[in-house]
Amino acid sequence: MKLYLVFLPILIVLLSHAANASPFEQARKHGLQARQALLQCRDYVRGWLGHQDRQSLLIPRNLTNSPYWNAQDAAADNYPFMVLTCALIDRPLFTTLMPAILEAEQRRTNRVDALPDDFSFATQQFRTEEIDMPHLIFGGSEYAKDGLMPLTEWLGPSPWQARMQGIIDSIWKHAAVETPYGSLPSLNAEINGEQMQVLSRLYWMTRNEKFKEWAFRLADYYLLAHLPTEQPELRLRDHGCEIISGLSEVYVIAHHADEARYNQYKPQIHKMLDTILQKGANADGMFPDVINPQTGEVLRNEISDNWGYNYNAFLTIALLDGVEAYTKAVEHALSNIHKYSEYPWERGSADGYADSIEGALNLLNRIPNASAESWVETSMAIMLGKQRYDGIIEGWHGDGNFARTALLYALWKTQGVHTPAWRADLCLGAVQQEGALYLFIQSDWDWRGPIHFDRPRHKAYLHMPADYPRINQFPEWFTVETEKNYLLQINDTDLITITGRDLLQGYVTETKRDNPVRMTVKRK
Repeated sequence: MKLYLVFLPILIVLLSHAANASPFEQARKHGLQARQALLQCRDYVRGWLGHQDRQSLLIPRNLTNSPYWNAQDAAADNYPFMVLTCALIDRPLFTTLMPAILEAEQRRTNRVDALPDDFSFATQQFRTEEIDMPHLIFGGSEYAKDGLMPLTEWLGPSPWQARMQGIIDSIWKHAAVETPYGSLPSLNAEINGEQMQVLSRLYWMTRNEKFKEWAFRLADYYLLAHLPTEQPELRLRDHGCEIISGLSEVYVIAHHADEARYNQYKPQIHKMLDTILQKGANADGMFPDVINPQTGEVLRNEISDNWGYNYNAFLTIALLDGVEAYTKAVEHALSNIHKYSEYPWERGSADGYADSIEGALNLLNRIPNASAESWVETSMAIMLGKQRYDGIIEGWHGDGNFARTALLYALWKTQGVHTPAWRADLCLGAVQQEGALYLFIQSDWDWRGPIHFDRPRHKAYLHMPADYPRINQFPEWFTVETEKNYLLQINDTDLITITGRDLLQGYVTETKRDNPVRMTVKRK
């Protein structure tokens, strides 16, 4: 076992108790935490590339008994977070091998239009002779929502965004389930919830009416005739809870672009959320995996690691409709999550911890809560401690979700600041206080490179009317806008005025060994 894994839990928890330190001391400690998470993401990529199929370039579904690639697992949950890791800390791999894998995937696995199918490494062909359209639609939907959508949230327009759009177009080209509201790709709540999430973001990105029309078909089906809380079973964990967040995202479109639909949807979506709170939430605001929403009977009595995903919908509707009870429900859950510091999410799986932490970070971006932040630190120590000496975590596609959440955590600790010149010895951390960003940069050896600040990606990339809470986003912490001016101070030099454009292009900085840089950025 690597030495850093032995001391990791102690390191993270000790570093988290820095609330009373100076801003730069807090930023330094955040930098150490971010570096630890990024180092482990680097090792994850190296570990999985060691199992890459050299002929096809694809990675396997898992490392036990599945010598093949598939869309819903290998592509949806693992490969995209190798891409994202490389985008942040390994630009040579990001610009060479990662797009080469994407090109090979499309050339080898597309089965019907842009819909991919399982690919065998032994035969270098599809695993089955027959085409199974429901399987293709499920795999494509999973890949688009779980993998390509978070990549697009961070990268903006890219070959991966084009891949996502091609898959969605193909899914809807083959939508064969006839309903009074139009043809749908499926009646499966997971698929349809995923589709509403992806379609909503594609609509905002492109303003293409077809994406809005398809999203409305699905929302009409559920909110006007098949309300999820009026069915005998409701999953409040993945493989079902996607419908809750999906409906909330389409509701945002209706709020801004279709007043008649918004008025139709409003009482129904409120009814759905009210029922979930009344019949599903326990005294701490946590949800069981599965309930009968009509009776309140718990059908699977494990705490859902997707509790935060569900609360995204509550907070979104609260922001749109001013429902204080929904905001208070989120605050209540965040105030109680510390009680679950020893809870074995998904029976102790790293993936269970990853989902639970991700949900918390997304909510904490909107509603800070000190005890919930401490819970994140404790839970991160447990999750990161699960990585093996070879970089592999548990040897299945859920390892990618480990990296996704570690990257989310690292970006929280840097407040979105990053550098394409990342090195393993670089400590880069940040903290915000009273609207100012305090950035600490230190390296063990001389270092020089551009520091990139985050931008309001919901506007710049997705063209959204607001940064509403949503699954698979990367929260915006400290953002810089192109046309605005900022005050910049480095160490004890005089304040200078710098444009947001210059900060976004990368502010070149250098450190000498054991001579850190302390940078302050304020909005002018």
